[in-house]
Amino acid sequence: NRYGKLLKQLSPTSPGWDGTFNGQPMPSNDYWFRVEFTEVDDLGTQRTVNGHFTLKR
Repeated sequence: NRYGKLLKQLSPTSPGWDGTFNGQPMPSNDYWFRVEFTEVDDLGTQRTVNGHFTLKR
């Protein structure tokens, strides 16, 4: 969340985030995310992408 709390860590094969934390629905709000991945290229470049979205209920 915007205060730095990790709400969910996803793997490449996971279905995604269902908008809950510890089984409780999170409120409508803006949420920030960070994606860390390794590019499939000859160098294996590691990249990080930051962004945000609005969860609407």
